[in-house]
Amino acid sequence: MTNKNSLSTTFINGEPYLVEHGDTILSFIRRYKANDFVPTLCDAPNLEPFGACRVCSVEVGLQKDGPTRIQASCHTPVIPGSYIYTDTEKIKRLRKNIIELVLTDHPLDCLTCEVNNNCELQTVAGKVGIRAVRYAEGKNHLDRQKDLSHPYMTMDLSKCINCYRCVRACDEVQGELVLSMAGRGFDSKIVKGDNVSFLDSDCVSCGACAQACPTSAISDVYESKSVAFDKKIRTVCTYCGVGCNLEVSILNEKVKSIQAPFDAEVNQGHTCLKGRFAFSFYNHPDRITTPLIRKNGTLVPSTWDEAYTFISSKLLEIKKNYGPDAIAGISSARCTNEENYLMQKFIRAVIGTNNIDCCARVCHSPTALGMQRSFGTGAATNSIEDIKHTDCILVIGANPTDGHPVTGAKLKQFAMKGKTTIVIDPRRTEIARYATYHLPLKPGTNVAILNMMLYYIILEGLEDEKFIETRTEGYQEFKQHIQSLNMDDHARITGVSKELVQKASIAYASSKNAMSFHGLGVTEHTQGSYTVMLISDLAMITGNIGRPGVGVNPLRGQNNVQGAADMGCQPHQGAGYLSAYDPEINWQFENFYNTKMPIGKGLKIPEMFDASIKGNLKALWLMGEDVVQTDPNTQKVIKAMENLELLVVQELFLTETSKYATVILPGASFLEKSGTYTNGERRIQRVQKVVKPISGTKSDGQIICDIMNVMGFDQCDYDPSEILKEISQIVPFFAGVTWQNLGDSGKQWPVLPDGTDTKILHTETFKRGKGKFHHFDWKESNEIEKYGQDYPYIITTNRELEHYNAGTMTRRTRNVQILTEDIMMIHPEDAARHFIDDGDLVCVESPRGKIDIKARITDEVRPGVLSSTFHFPEIMLNNITSDEHDTEAMCPEYKVVAVKIRKSKGKYKESI
Repeated sequence: MTNKNSLSTTFINGEPYLVEHGDTILSFIRRYKANDFVPTLCDAPNLEPFGACRVCSVEVGLQKDGPTRIQASCHTPVIPGSYIYTDTEKIKRLRKNIIELVLTDHPLDCLTCEVNNNCELQTVAGKVGIRAVRYAEGKNHLDRQKDLSHPYMTMDLSKCINCYRCVRACDEVQGELVLSMAGRGFDSKIVKGDNVSFLDSDCVSCGACAQACPTSAISDVYESKSVAFDKKIRTVCTYCGVGCNLEVSILNEKVKSIQAPFDAEVNQGHTCLKGRFAFSFYNHPDRITTPLIRKNGTLVPSTWDEAYTFISSKLLEIKKNYGPDAIAGISSARCTNEENYLMQKFIRAVIGTNNIDCCARVCHSPTALGMQRSFGTGAATNSIEDIKHTDCILVIGANPTDGHPVTGAKLKQFAMKGKTTIVIDPRRTEIARYATYHLPLKPGTNVAILNMMLYYIILEGLEDEKFIETRTEGYQEFKQHIQSLNMDDHARITGVSKELVQKASIAYASSKNAMSFHGLGVTEHTQGSYTVMLISDLAMITGNIGRPGVGVNPLRGQNNVQGAADMGCQPHQGAGYLSAYDPEINWQFENFYNTKMPIGKGLKIPEMFDASIKGNLKALWLMGEDVVQTDPNTQKVIKAMENLELLVVQELFLTETSKYATVILPGASFLEKSGTYTNGERRIQRVQKVVKPISGTKSDGQIICDIMNVMGFDQCDYDPSEILKEISQIVPFFAGVTWQNLGDSGKQWPVLPDGTDTKILHTETFKRGKGKFHHFDWKESNEIEKYGQDYPYIITTNRELEHYNAGTMTRRTRNVQILTEDIMMIHPEDAARHFIDDGDLVCVESPRGKIDIKARITDEVRPGVLSSTFHFPEIMLNNITSDEHDTEAMCPEYKVVAVKIRKSKGKYKESI
């Protein structure tokens, strides 16, 4: 059997096999002779071949029975027609001698070592026949002290065998360059940074080095490589939209540790510190373990039956007195597809209103709307895998090394290799430091700078005329508008020189394949939807759609933002983005659910708050959402919560929002339930329960099923495989999805009825037929127009690597020992103007309120721009954010907030 990649025949131990392009001797042997033992110590599945240990050596000859030479198989290309011998006596002696030399400088304490029976050195030593070591014991490594300084990472260099795997993992996988080798011979050792401790180094705690280490020289506090576990279960991370696969070790019905599987298509053996280490929140003492009902102003424990009866009676009373539109629900991107589907089904089919929304509203609703208008589908056009096939990346309004760390590491690696990288961001993010072009625009001017890029692409004649003619519409009107713009005005508006924008535009348009990635720095603006449509214009005008290595790829914030929207958790669209306001579609839903369905206009989250304050919304059900901490203009949100007659909150912990709850229902964490998540590349993956829910808690899906039944709707118990079957019957792009066929790495929608999934969208045609060009003028944010003169600074929000939005979960892990507080970044010029020193407490005031926050002086932000996070409730940054929203999708404008600052007179008190 031959194929187009085959070069010729080569022999393994006398048997002929076909060589494929790019084969090393080791990969060639492993493909055909998996049972032939070729030991390795420096080789790892996710690392480039290195050739340090030589224990993988084999004999290679050019003629049958002719002379041979010894070669390291891991990095040596296969010679076509050669003869490879894997287990000759010479090779056996060589391998045994190499391992003996390694063991002279390695403590022989296997039985008490944490990786006993899972140590690659131990395994190789046994298989090559080591029973005793003939050489004198070394002294250099054995007396080295352990490094236990870090909350997660540990180091014991007495166990180090100098294989360089940790160094290469830090370089090749994470791109952090923290680890290196110092010294020579027996004096050589692994060092962190300038030979400092793990804690004092620039380590980002991803754990890639520990997973790569073949011994226990680098490990972690959970002893992740120990074989002391009862079982391992595959699941998906609950944090960001990357959707990393996790392999969870269980011991005595408790989570012991987490590793990243090498065969996972999403993360290939890598994950960040949240996915790998920040799981201890799941059984934290702060977990809510019983329903709570507010009586006489105090939350008191109740039974589940009592809570359900109370909620049901209140909802029915409100529905009777005020109608179903006096009730609303907000679903959660932290919950599974099945739970989100049930939540919108509950609100629509049981309550009878389209007042359903989810936290996608406050992050990526402009992405969905903008891409639907441009392409017909509001989701990523390509896969993250396509980074390998692109020639240029454009990262706009995103800091993926913090917000989407595994994808961020891949993008950073791309930039570090000197490939064309364009970053549009007010901050000098980590990727911006390596970028070919960094366009540090003024916050709120995305539309203006994209108009500039489009202008210069047209000016330079770099349009893809064939693609425009055959695949798009509206181009001539769009072109006329762009050509009418004044670039001098736009350079002044954005604060970025025309020359720099022109160079970046030419670089993007001239690349054979160019791929864009955008985040919340695009969407959380008053012109967020317009910006998304202009990014789509960029892709279409250059023909960067419909093939590998191109496209428009939103970096979804939370783990299931894509899925929550797919499942219909928005007022205007039901499951599968089918219109909730179309009578014909409404009729289909009524037949499917066998009940009357609402057709009236539903409320989006900001409209829910307004309706509550006006007295029109009486009841709100929140599933896993802490709106008081995370939504803008905190005092307005609080007022809306206080004005409700019934506020039901499903949560893991008592949150800022739960302070105003009428009823609190204790939900289950991602480790305690099953279902599916859909990541940012449309990949539907199985979440599998690894431990039983903590006593007294229930999965969010079961809670919704229970209340549906209590209120008279016949709903089966929460079984994700059955709910998924129902979803596949109503959501067109889930047609071929079953629990069984998702496998370990999932499928990317649309999934055809035969189970075939889709890696790349819009290959031949767009969902809407032809892609549509849109054009928009830049408009200053109302926030700046109204308040800019009295509040001259702009503060913008961001996320840090160690925490997750409100930090409800991560603050109950050791992550809080690494990042302990929210801080505000301020440029040195601005700090000097206000006599602010690094670490000073700064009073930041907006028209809505003020906060005191610790200053960090840095040139990562431009003068006039401040930046901060909202991970810690002690600060409550959203007390100062505004009520401005995207004009189309009503996504809050977190990224442009007018403020004034002064050095605070109060004494800073560090958060704990």
